[in-house]
Formats: sequence, structure tokens, C-alpha cells
Amino acid sequence: MDLSLRTLRFRLLGAGVLPRTRLARAACYLLGLDLLLFALQRLFGIFKVSYGQALRGWVGILSVLAIVLLSLLAFRWLKTRLLWRLRNRLIVTYMFIGVIPVVLLMAMAFIIIYLFAGQFANFVVTSELDSRLRSLQSVNAAIAHELAAHLEQGQPAIAESLEGLKRTDPDWVSRQICAWKNKAPLAVCGATAGKTPFALPNFLAPGFGAIVRDQGQLYLRAGTEIGAGTQRLSVVSSEALDRNLLERLARDLGEITLYASRFGSKGAVIPAGGSAPLIALDSPDKQDITFGHGISEDSNREELRPAFTAGTLSAAANSLDSEITFGTPLPVVDWATGQQIKTGALLRVQTRPSVLYTRLFAALGDFATGVEYTLLFAAVIFAIIELVALWVGTRLTRTVTGAVAQLYNATEHINRGDFSHRISVQSHDQLATLANSFNSMTASIENLIEEQKEKERLQNELTIAQEVQAQLFPQHISQLASLEVFGFCRPARTVSGDYYDFLTLNSDKLILAVGDVSGKGISAALLMATIHSAVRAYSLESMHSLREAVGAGAAAGSSVLLASGLNGAEVSSGAMLSLLNHQLYQSTPAEKYATLFLGVYDGHQRKLTYSNGGHLPPIILGRDGSVRRLEQGGTVVGLFAHRTYQNAAVALRQGELFVAYSDGVTEPENDFGEFGEQRLIDLVWEHREQPLAKISEIVTAAVDDWIGANEQPDDITLVLARGQ
Repeated sequence: MDLSLRTLRFRLLGAGVLPRTRLARAACYLLGLDLLLFALQRLFGIFKVSYGQALRGWVGILSVLAIVLLSLLAFRWLKTRLLWRLRNRLIVTYMFIGVIPVVLLMAMAFIIIYLFAGQFANFVVTSELDSRLRSLQSVNAAIAHELAAHLEQGQPAIAESLEGLKRTDPDWVSRQICAWKNKAPLAVCGATAGKTPFALPNFLAPGFGAIVRDQGQLYLRAGTEIGAGTQRLSVVSSEALDRNLLERLARDLGEITLYASRFGSKGAVIPAGGSAPLIALDSPDKQDITFGHGISEDSNREELRPAFTAGTLSAAANSLDSEITFGTPLPVVDWATGQQIKTGALLRVQTRPSVLYTRLFAALGDFATGVEYTLLFAAVIFAIIELVALWVGTRLTRTVTGAVAQLYNATEHINRGDFSHRISVQSHDQLATLANSFNSMTASIENLIEEQKEKERLQNELTIAQEVQAQLFPQHISQLASLEVFGFCRPARTVSGDYYDFLTLNSDKLILAVGDVSGKGISAALLMATIHSAVRAYSLESMHSLREAVGAGAAAGSSVLLASGLNGAEVSSGAMLSLLNHQLYQSTPAEKYATLFLGVYDGHQRKLTYSNGGHLPPIILGRDGSVRRLEQGGTVVGLFAHRTYQNAAVALRQGELFVAYSDGVTEPENDFGEFGEQRLIDLVWEHREQPLAKISEIVTAAVDDWIGANEQPDDITLVLARGQ
């Protein structure tokens, strides 16, 4: 059962059904717990259990956490799936670098144009209101000076110019003008029983002009005060800010909506026979504001509400001629106190770009059409540039992604072991250089693999050569009763150019051979094998040139090369070196030679007859510590023709040590210099009582310590013999 569950789990994991990461598991756990609590909440709600309300908060918290974790998982999934391909990454990068900034700039331009258009529409309305205020101020100044002139002359305070304005200017139908002398109303405004349409405020100053709130209605009012002798003359002009005025302002502009708020001063009911007020006060106890006749105001609330709408929004000229809505606040002064109301009024203008364009370029006439076409041409040029940029970016993206896809496909071939695959290069950019480098790399890898195969083949051959050479060294040494011998050779490479051998002639005679071939490796090993074969062959042959006394006999086996019937006969070491020198000189290149020491030990006489062909002189350590070097012989073999080698004899008594070595023992160097012959002598003398194999281990270990971590520079060969 457990095995089947594990198998099912592995299959679900492989199909990607079960969550693999900690974040996914946490999201699944929270979602499951949230669904469980939601189900319990619904169940408790059905049975009307109070616990259902308590679970609502937990369900909300778990839902938020689950949504956050699932959003993170969705982002990871999108990042893994969509952004894995380089093409998608480049497209997203281009969107962030090239497209999104353009979109943001276009959005910013649209916002700026929209704000400018809305502000321009409001500027048209407010500038018209300011123009009317300035017109009222000009009329006030003219009438005030006219009245002052009449009063100074003692004439009635009558303004004849006012009657002319009423006849010629149609706007004066909705305007009112009043004058006061020392705050006493004059007959200019038609005052009856001392009452005027509006009172004279205390804050009036020369050049006053503003939108005021008086008895629940908004007005455009301008006031002027001048001195007339000892008297003070005040003139105030007023125009109702009503629908009729806004209708005139909204002509050829759009739709204008006025928003008004409540004010702190208490108002009074506007008579029905008067002009239609904007906002009138009905009774002090009403809480809601009503626009039109019978309107009340609450001093504790100042909410802007729509009063009325004037004008009509024109139809769109084209699909781009969208609606523009913008508002601007209007500063309003309380006529009773002279203080500005914080939330006075608001104008909202709805218009279209085509209307604003017509008003903006109305003075240009036909030139406006040229400006329009210029702007349209610039927009088309910018759009073409953006499209070209998109096309170029897409082409460059395809170039990069195509090169990466080729590289990925090539790596798949390499992964399958197909090193012959090459990428097709059709461009001359950095990606093409990368593809060429990849092709060069695969070609190099292919060559390296072939070279590795060849190297492995050569290594196998070297291994075989090493095994063959190991068989050339003495495998089983037949010790003499009066002489103990031991030899050791460790190549610096796979095979060695050093040579040593022990040839047992009979029970009392032994040939010792130690040599060193110039160079290392295979060539030295082949020459070493030639010397090995020649020495053994010459030792077997019955030649007068090799013997000082000739006897008859035959070989008696592999270890005894000359029969015991040859007692008294002696093999000449010098003659063997001469023949070997002649053979190597004739059969090897001029630069190939070898050093060789040959010695014949006679156990009956305890005498070593030798000849040294240029080899490092072996030494004999006496029991008293004396050192004798075996130098007699001649030069190296194989380098010069017709060379003779002298023989010499030396006694090897009981307890004395014979030491022959190659330059791999004495010539290794470190920071302190060479290992040297004297150090070798000291080591052998110190351990002279040890077995020869142990002495060889001690010497080679000392040489290794001297070399340290460096590579062994040369073959190490050591031959030891001790008289018994």
C-alpha cells in the first residue's frame, strides 16, 4: 500500500500536479484551510450557529494571504514560462525601454492637452466676466464724474449718459446702477422712500469689482467713490449672474453649469415680481438648499450644488472630438461684510476640442487650416517613426534570438556527441563572430577528441612497452655465496632509459651492468632494450675477442649463461664495450649515445674486473669508511667510432659495499642545490648494516624528499652489492 502511494505521489509530482516548492505548499495549505473554514462558516450559517460569524474574520485573513501567495506563484510561473525564451525577454525589455515610455509620454501629452483645453475653456468664461466687471467700473467712473460735475454746479444729480447707455447697450437691461451722496441715495437708481435695490456697504473702496452674494443671489458688482468738494459720492453698478448671462457666455462654447454653496448671512425672500434670483432664502429654519424662488440657506453647511445649466454642447466633429469637462472656482464676496466666502461658487464648462480650436485660431483665418494640417503632418511623421522603430526593433530582436536559437541547437548537438555540427553564419556582427567562435571551438574539441584517442592509443602502447621493459630487468636474481646484489629502477616517465642487469655466469662469477641512455621516453627505452640484448648476446657468444682464455662449453640454462666447464675463463668488459660502441655507432643517430658500466665479479678471488664507458663512477665503501671510485674505462658508447676501453680490477672484500647509480639520484635540485654524491655516500654508510633493499628505499625516499612537490626530473637507478 505504501509503495503504491509513493508511486502515485511521484507520478503526480512528475505531472506537475503536486506543489514542489515551499511557497507552493504554503499557498495550497492556506487555500485548503480557507476553503474548509468557509465551508464551516456556511454550514454554521445554515444551522444558525453563532460560530459562523466568528469565522468570518479568519476566512477574510486567510483569503488575503492565499491570494497574495497565489499571485506570487502566478508571477513565478509567468516568469518561468514566458520569460524563459530570450525572444520574450527581449520583447519585454523593448516594451519597457521603447514602448512604455512612448505610451507614458503620449498619456502625459494627452493629460497636458486636456488640462490646457479645460483651463482655456474656463479662461474664456472668466475673462468675459472680468471684462464685464471692467465695463461696469468704467461706466461707474464716467457717471460718478458726471454727477460730481452737476453737484458742484448746484444742478440736480442726473446722469444723462446713463439714459443713453440704456438705449444703446442691450446688456444694460439686466443691469442696475445706484449713487449715494454722503451715503444718502440719489435718484439715479430710482430710490423710493429711501430704499434702493441694494445697500451701500461700508467696505466700498475706489476701483472695487467682484462677484458678490447679496440676499441669496450672485451679482457682478463694481463700485467707485470720488470726492465732490466736501461731499463723498459713491456709485455702484450691478449685473445679475443668472442663466441669461451664462447663456450669452456659453454661446459658441458649450455647456456651462454653475455650482453654488450656502453662505453665513441670513437672507430674505426675494419678491416674485423681481428678476429670477439664483439662490433665495425662504425661511431661516430650513436645512436644505433649493435653487430658484423660495430658497433657504443653512449657515452651518457649505456644499456646492448645481444651480442651473446654460448653453448646449455641440455635436462631435469627428471620432477624436471628445468631450472636455473642466471646472474653476469663482471668488465670491459677501456684500454685507466684504469678506470672501471660502466656498463661493464653481463654474463647470463642457466643450469640445474643435470648438476651442475654432476660438483659439479665430484671428488667424485661413492660416488656421495650415496650422491644422501642419500638426496632422507632424503626428503622421511621428507615427511613422514609431512604426519604423517597432519594425527595426522586431528585426533586431529576431536577429539576436535567431542566433541564440542556433547556438542552443548547436549545444544540443554537442550534448549528443555530434561535434561535426556547424552554425550557418550569414552576417558580420558580434553574433556572427560568436557563431564563428563556436564553430572554431567545436572543431577544436573534435580535434582534441581525436588527439585524445590517439593519446590513449599511445598510452596503451606505452603501458605495453612498460610491461615489456619491466620484464627486461632481472626478475629472479641468483645470489652468489660471496656477493649479495640488489637493483632498483624508477622511470621519470612511463618507460625508462636507464639500464641495469645481473648475469650469472656460474656459481662464482656474475656480470654487473649499469647504464644510462641519453634522453628520456620511448627512444631512450628502445636504445636501452638494444643495449640489454647486446650485452646478453655478447655474454653468450664464444668469441676470442671477448675472452682472454677460450674454453669449450655450452649454456647451462637461463641463469647460468656459460657452462661450469669455463672455469678460469674471463669475459672481457672492455672488449664488450668496444663491440657495443661499434654497433650503436653504426645503428643509431649521431646524437644518440649511452653511458655503461660493465663489471665481472669473481667470487673465488673476491675481485671485480670492470670497464666504465663514461658512466658516473660507481663507488666502493670500505669497512673503514674509505671510498674508491671505479673510473677506469673510456668515453660514452655509440658517440665515436673505433673506441677501445680499458679494463681494471678491484677487490671487493667481505662487508664492503658496491654502489652504482644514475644521474637521477645525485642531480635532482631544490633551493639548496643538488642532492649530490656525498649525500648518497652518507646515507649508504649510515645504513650500511641494513638489507640492500632497505638501503635502496632509504635512498629513494631521501631523493623524493629532496625533490619535494616537483616532478621527478630523471630516471632513478640504483645498484647495490655487498661482499659476504
